[in-house]
Amino acid sequence: MNLAPKRILIVNDDGIDSPGIVLLEKIARQFSSDVWVVAPDEERSGASQSISISQPIRYVQRDERHFAVRGTPADCALLGINIFLGERRPDILLSGVNAGPNLAEDVLYSGTCAAAKEGALLGIPSVALSQMRSYAEPAKWETSEAHLPAVLDRLFAMDWRPGVFVNVNVPNVDADRIAGVRITTQGQRPPGGFIPVRREDERRVPYFWIKIMSLQPELVEGTDLHAVAEGAISVTPMQIDITCGALRSNLEQVFSLNSYRSRVAAG
Repeated sequence: MNLAPKRILIVNDDGIDSPGIVLLEKIARQFSSDVWVVAPDEERSGASQSISISQPIRYVQRDERHFAVRGTPADCALLGINIFLGERRPDILLSGVNAGPNLAEDVLYSGTCAAAKEGALLGIPSVALSQMRSYAEPAKWETSEAHLPAVLDRLFAMDWRPGVFVNVNVPNVDADRIAGVRITTQGQRPPGGFIPVRREDERRVPYFWIKIMSLQPELVEGTDLHAVAEGAISVTPMQIDITCGALRSNLEQVFSLNSYRSRVAAG
């Protein structure tokens, strides 16, 4: 797809100097010459969709199209779309490439996914991109470099609905070992993935680190967890509306007008 006239905004949560965002800018320039980077000045992983409303957001403009922001990934999306790019908003927002997975409940904590969600809220087609890795094995960035251009080419060509974004996860295998692309649903790991661990400093003042637990999920076919476990790139469509339709009918029965009035009268 020829995106030469299109404007692309790149954000992330790993910081403006991270290898993933450098790679993503390189990939984006295969599609367009109008590429902008607005990213945190330091790592802001786990920031989710928080925005800075209790303090000023400061930034450094490194050159015409690169901005390092003292803020969250959602701040970066807001500033890029509404301020730094001027009167012409971006046609596409790309967030990443994150160093590590954003699968299952990771999506709830992820600054990478949150920046894409912020873009979707503002009416911009948005894609979150992650290169998996582990503590024992560094990220195979060359795999993302080899496969993400083709993935993005197809995503750019589709018709986007309002209020949606796409979450892409690349397995940490060699590029020639990728087992295709699968369209997936969000998986689920067992609860207890984050544990507060108490420590004391040299003055015996307590503090906490959040320990990330390695829990083995049930690999349900069709989910993002199952796809990457089998070496496939996971592409998950996600939406802003998180209403639980299945529970709504139950709630309507519980709070039915006659039932509610009778309970209030009895109480």
